[in-house]
Amino acid sequence: MTGTARGGRGGGAGMEDKGEAAGLGFLGLDRMRLLLPLPLPEKLSARTLRAHLCGFHLNWRWRWLQDRWRQVLLVWVLFWVFASCSILWFMTNQAVDKQRESLASMCDERARMLQDQFNVSMNHLQALAILVSTFHHSKSPSAIDQTTFARYAERTAFERPLTSGVAYAVRVTHAEREQFERQQGWSIKKMYSSKKQSSPSPGPGDAEVREPAEEYAPVIFAQDAYKHVISFDMLSGNEDRENVLRARESGKGVLTAPFKLLNNRLGVILTYTVYKTELPPNARPQERIQAAIGYLGGIFDIEALVDKLLHQLAGKQSIMVNVYDTTNERPISMYGSNDTGSGMYYKSTLNFGDPSRKHEMHCRFMQKQPWPWLAITSSLGTLVIALLIGYIFQATVKRIAKVEADFQKMTELKKRAEAADIAKSQFLATVSHEIRTPMNGVLGMLQMIMDTDLDTTQQDYVRTAQASGKALVSLINEVLDQAKIESGKLELEMVPFDLRTVCDDILSLFCGKAQEKGLELAVYVSDQVPETLIGDPGRIRQIITNLVGNSIKFTERGHIYLTVHVIEEVMPSLDVGTGAQYANTLSGYPVVNRKRSWENFRLFNRELNSCEMPFAPVASDSVNLIISVEDTGVGIPFEAQSRVFTPFMQVGPSIARIHGGTGIGLSISKCLVGLMKGEIGFASKPQVGSTFTFTAVLTRACSSGNENKPSEFKEISALVFDHRPVRAKVTKYHLQRLGVQTESMTDLDQYISKVNFGLQVAKLVLIDKETWLKESHSMPMLVSKLRNKDQRDSPKLFLLENPKSSVMNSSDISREFHLNVIMKPLRASMLQVSLQRALGGIDKVNCRNGVVGNSTLGSLLHKKQILVVDDNIVNLKVAAGALKKYGAEVTCADTGKKAITLLKPPHSFDACFMDIQMPEMDG
Repeated sequence: MTGTARGGRGGGAGMEDKGEAAGLGFLGLDRMRLLLPLPLPEKLSARTLRAHLCGFHLNWRWRWLQDRWRQVLLVWVLFWVFASCSILWFMTNQAVDKQRESLASMCDERARMLQDQFNVSMNHLQALAILVSTFHHSKSPSAIDQTTFARYAERTAFERPLTSGVAYAVRVTHAEREQFERQQGWSIKKMYSSKKQSSPSPGPGDAEVREPAEEYAPVIFAQDAYKHVISFDMLSGNEDRENVLRARESGKGVLTAPFKLLNNRLGVILTYTVYKTELPPNARPQERIQAAIGYLGGIFDIEALVDKLLHQLAGKQSIMVNVYDTTNERPISMYGSNDTGSGMYYKSTLNFGDPSRKHEMHCRFMQKQPWPWLAITSSLGTLVIALLIGYIFQATVKRIAKVEADFQKMTELKKRAEAADIAKSQFLATVSHEIRTPMNGVLGMLQMIMDTDLDTTQQDYVRTAQASGKALVSLINEVLDQAKIESGKLELEMVPFDLRTVCDDILSLFCGKAQEKGLELAVYVSDQVPETLIGDPGRIRQIITNLVGNSIKFTERGHIYLTVHVIEEVMPSLDVGTGAQYANTLSGYPVVNRKRSWENFRLFNRELNSCEMPFAPVASDSVNLIISVEDTGVGIPFEAQSRVFTPFMQVGPSIARIHGGTGIGLSISKCLVGLMKGEIGFASKPQVGSTFTFTAVLTRACSSGNENKPSEFKEISALVFDHRPVRAKVTKYHLQRLGVQTESMTDLDQYISKVNFGLQVAKLVLIDKETWLKESHSMPMLVSKLRNKDQRDSPKLFLLENPKSSVMNSSDISREFHLNVIMKPLRASMLQVSLQRALGGIDKVNCRNGVVGNSTLGSLLHKKQILVVDDNIVNLKVAAGALKKYGAEVTCADTGKKAITLLKPPHSFDACFMDIQMPEMDG
């Protein structure tokens, strides 16, 4: 008959709470296992059969390991010793291959750079040969002499950085010798053989005159460093002669064998032939010999060349480089030491443009390569891990017997614990039902006593008892909610409801407490919030009630302000107003910045990171609401703010003694908000106040926006006078809910001027009492202006009274100026009745404190036949008394079978109220 889960007999918390009550271990009821009977016998099932089969296989494997574990361990160790050696060999070979690849790469790079630099110098020598052919042989007289040649060679030496000198020898036949020597002023000299002297003669004075020959190749031009070779016949030396002959036959540059230069370094001579005409590429050797008219030679310092190359690559890993001429069987060292050393080396082939001579570069690391520590540590690490696994295997085998025994023992204990848990769940479900059953009886009987004639003292006693009973029921409900949350059994309803009506009901619930403490209590719901939503109104009411109740509990002056918006409304202002507190508030007291209460919400962070969009209606059926409760209370100390949402935790040990409570309200609220796919947060500052904010995702219901606005007020206009914009906004919100066209003003003199000019006057004028007292010098003039107007129906004046002490009582003001007084907090139903009463639409006898009487409910139940079914006699009395109070004729039945008998058709009952949990036959 009272099948809700909150305050009633608790039929909804009966057998359906078996699983939910499993989370009530914190109540200490787990000790009830001491009162439980022996564990229930185990039932045969597929799961049990599977467990027995697994146990059989486990025993068989254990017996096999027990007999052969030493042999298995030995095989394991030997296998991993072999595997570790294999890993060492494999990784060592990999390291060696990497070193060889690195050496080959560096050696090939140096060989390629050496070839490139040598080719550059060769190209410049070839260009110099063309220059000599053009300006010496093609000009008559010659445009080049020794001075010009030496100066040009010196100034263009930077283009041939690898040559230490250049010289040009002209081809002279025996018939032309006498005339040639007469023109040059010197005789052709003989060059010593390289077998006797490794370099040309130091001067022409020490040389012998060249004996007669068929042809000669005397040097006529030379760089200043080699002027001493002028007049020497290049064909008089064996190697030079061979070099010149090969050059003019091939038409390409040819190299000599390495020899020592004047600076005692090894070098080679590159020789190019100068032809009197340009020959085709396929010219025969005989044609080339006949066309030759001179020879250009360049001396290359190989050691300097390689030194420069290695200097450019000094930043890389150092390697030892040797360059050899391998034309003959016995290689000639051109660069580097003769110490070949040992270890890894790599050979790169060099191509200097002369196919008849072969050159190679040999490279090796200068330092001995380190040990392959990665291979060593990897193999040793693998072996150590394998040995550890073997040790673990040995220890595991030794402990299997003990573990098996412990497993059997734990299995038995588990069965007993599961049986005890099932019994405990049944016990808690029954206890939760039976605790609330007598409490409902107590509260019901106390309410019935309140309806009898009692004196003042008796009424005080009954109210105190009723308040204590409600507190106990609230505590039971909170504990059961916490249990459901911990067990994951809490589910939300999805029913249509009006959130504005829910907020009005919450204000009505706390109206008395707010008036006792002189607090201003107000609610504002944005126009963007749909009239009808689909969700769980009971849980939303529970969250808001908890937050408002906490605010009332900890606030001694100022206000409590409940606001509801959609998420899109607050999105554009997330980065505005970063101050700690505001003064433009409902009561004038400063409050904390409410934006700080939601600044850490993941929803806002996600929206800001994606894009910042202006407000637009949500296209889908989902509605994201953001609900805030603002107060001007004592605030929360900074050191206690981290544990606000912890169950059973309060700010200080004295809070429970002073204000009461269990400390789980906020914890339950946070869990409920999470079930609604929302978040909850707060901002608080000691001695300023707190603001709690939460979000919830609900569903939009299909309904018209104006269906709840009474049509009787649609043509009425109202004016609100309030110097506080926030408070005027709240009053305007409630009037607009009734369909009243409302305007708010703060300047009284401006309105009096409008009245004097005969402008349209509102039908209703609502003035806040605080504003009245502030503008008391102008109020009498305003009242007289409004009531002295030449019109039939003068405006109705209302005084909005806040329940707190003031210098002048509202009753005195209303009597003096004949005002209608409306007590705060404002609610739509109360405001509707007050306006109807002032406008003559409702009888004052049926109104008490702005609330309509019970005549409607009495007319509904009068002479109705109602059947009440409950196995508890107290509940039967409470239900029957409550229904008879409104004129119903009640029949009672204490069992379900009796109810079925009474309800067999035909019967005369109009309704039946039944308990869910009853013996024999439940609801």
